[in-house]
Amino acid sequence: MANRVSPTVRRRRLAGVLARLRADSGLTREQVADYVGIGAVTITRIESCKTPAKPADVAMMGKLYELGEEETEALVALARQARKRGWWQQYGDAFPAWFEVYVGLEEEASKIRSWQPELVPGLLQSPGYARALILAEPEVPVEEEIERRLAVRAKRQDLLSAVDAPQMHVVVSEGALRQKIGGPEVMREQLRRLGAACDQDSMAIQVLPFDAGAHPAMQSGFHLLSFVEPDPTVAHIAYRTGGLYLEQPSEVDVYEDLFDRLCAKALDAEASRTLIERIAAEMS
Repeated sequence: MANRVSPTVRRRRLAGVLARLRADSGLTREQVADYVGIGAVTITRIESCKTPAKPADVAMMGKLYELGEEETEALVALARQARKRGWWQQYGDAFPAWFEVYVGLEEEASKIRSWQPELVPGLLQSPGYARALILAEPEVPVEEEIERRLAVRAKRQDLLSAVDAPQMHVVVSEGALRQKIGGPEVMREQLRRLGAACDQDSMAIQVLPFDAGAHPAMQSGFHLLSFVEPDPTVAHIAYRTGGLYLEQPSEVDVYEDLFDRLCAKALDAEASRTLIERIAAEMS
């Protein structure tokens, strides 16, 4: 069980509870807003997780929804946690707002599943590999910005050595391992890092080989972030200018099924490590 606490996860949990309570009460956003003394737009933003609720406002909502004292206090405590600053917020200008949400979710995830057809996942990237990716962008940042991005990447990777590190299961394509990001030396370092990660008890790495042929997840990579109850699993799909977060069970189920199919087609853990080591030895 993860002991890590993320304000992003707490905010999403609170938003879901408050939206459900209002729906169960039959009240409109306008009626709740009038009672609490805030705008209806604010209620909408709180329930859609765009604005953190103030503890005092949550206490008023608890009274309106006729909650018991203990349940109301629990929601108020959740509101306080949701308003705290995560470590990543001090690097806010080093990555876009949509990715800040992802980092916040990642921070408290108890299980992370990832499929990457083109890249080594960020949590497993070596500094040289990560730098090469940044230098390949259409507009290369100044050195100070590059260093801040690399600092964020390194801080995120601390998650993997935490006492309560999440269980991580990665499926990566053989093509991603053979693409010479940063050149042979950088890639050898990256592949050695992947090989070492295979030794971690909390890590499972599978390689989808070229000869696996066509599969149903060829369009894009995705991540599945699971949490301790009651927070639902989130499927995340990144694109060039943003990220899509899916939480409806019917949508998440599609990506969980895709991941299971990828695992079935990929090499097992031992064969994957052997291939990683062979590619590293052949890299020139």
